[in-house]
This record gives sequence, structure tokens and C-alpha cells, in this order.
Amino acid sequence: MQHGRDRGLALAATLALLMGGAIFMQDAHAAQPDRMDRTAQPELQTITLGGGCFWCLEAVFEELAGVTRVESGYAGGHVPHPTYKQVCSGDTGHAEVVQVTFDPHKVSLEEILTVFFGTHDPTTLNRQGADSGTQYRSIILYQDAAQQQAAERLIHEMEAEKVFKRPIVTEVEPLAAFYPAEDYHQEYYRENPEQAYCQYVIAPKLEKFRKRFHDMLKH
Repeated sequence: MQHGRDRGLALAATLALLMGGAIFMQDAHAAQPDRMDRTAQPELQTITLGGGCFWCLEAVFEELAGVTRVESGYAGGHVPHPTYKQVCSGDTGHAEVVQVTFDPHKVSLEEILTVFFGTHDPTTLNRQGADSGTQYRSIILYQDAAQQQAAERLIHEMEAEKVFKRPIVTEVEPLAAFYPAEDYHQEYYRENPEQAYCQYVIAPKLEKFRKRFHDMLKH
């Protein structure tokens, strides 16, 4: 347990640097203890994350080394197989999310969560920037107890370290069902770089992400 706690503190310290405006350190991997023993990890893991518009999170995680697949979709609600229009109404209970599949031998769950918290604001309830509504809430939907513990531990450490000025409102819940979004939402930024939302919202967020996590990008 002590190893996990030390790792959580290291990640919280990294986030404190990020939110303070510092660029991610050149040798960030050396600054974190061990990066975990990968030998006992399964081949691939999947976690579902929501932090505003799924176009933004998809664009971020598609560039992260060790991530093998990112799919935009809906989760956390009560309506089966919802449409985008239904989710936007706010009546389904679903959040816009991305399902991130990654190789834990190349990137750890803790690092996935660090990028997640470092690229959206987890302190604004049902809002990210101008996007407002329960479908834009900050949420982690876990698949097993290990994911739940990792998420709750990191949140606890960030709160203790006062990484953010306001309380974290990120929900941590079990994943009941994931519904893939319509085809036109998949790889949206890559397919529509000239679209206004992509230029004025996603592109600046990606630029900050690339600077802060530059040594964790795919090459």
C-alpha cells in the first residue's frame, strides 16, 4: 500500500506543477517511482472517462503513447442506446465520454488519470468552458476495484495537496454500459480540423497538452 501511496503523491505533485503552468518535466518518468512493475499487467486495459465534449478528450488520448484505441460514446445514464440528440437534451442521464484502451506495459492507469485531470477542469459542476449540462460532467467510470481505488486515491491526494483552488467534483462510478456515439463523432478532430469548434476549442487544448506531456506522446 505504501508504494501506491507514494506513487499517488508523486502524481499529485506533477499535477500541481501542471496547474501552476509549468511544462511537464523533460525526464518525468524518472521523477516517478518505478512506473510500476508491468510484468503482472494484462495485455490491454480499458477505462471510460468524461470531461466535457468527447471530441476534446478523444483528440488528447489519441496522441498519448501506449493508448491503442479511443472511442467516443455515452455512459452513466439510464436510457439504452441513446442518440446524440437525446444526450444533449440532458434527459438521459448520460455523459459524453471516451473509452480509452491502453497497454499497461507502456502507460499506467495512473498516468492515464494524470493526463485526464491535467487536460480538463474537474472542479466545475456539469460544465467545461462554454459547454454546459450534465452531459459534460467530469466522471470516471471504472471496470474493476483496482481502477476505482486508483481514481479515488489520486483524487484524495490532489485534494490533500490542494492541486486545484476549488473542490474536485469528478464522479467515480462503476461502468454499467457504454454506448458508442454515432460514426460522425469518431475521430472528429482528425476528420474536421477546419471546423470552428476544433480550431478555437480543441486545437488550443491540444497545444497545451503537447507541451505539458511532450515526453508521453506517440512518435
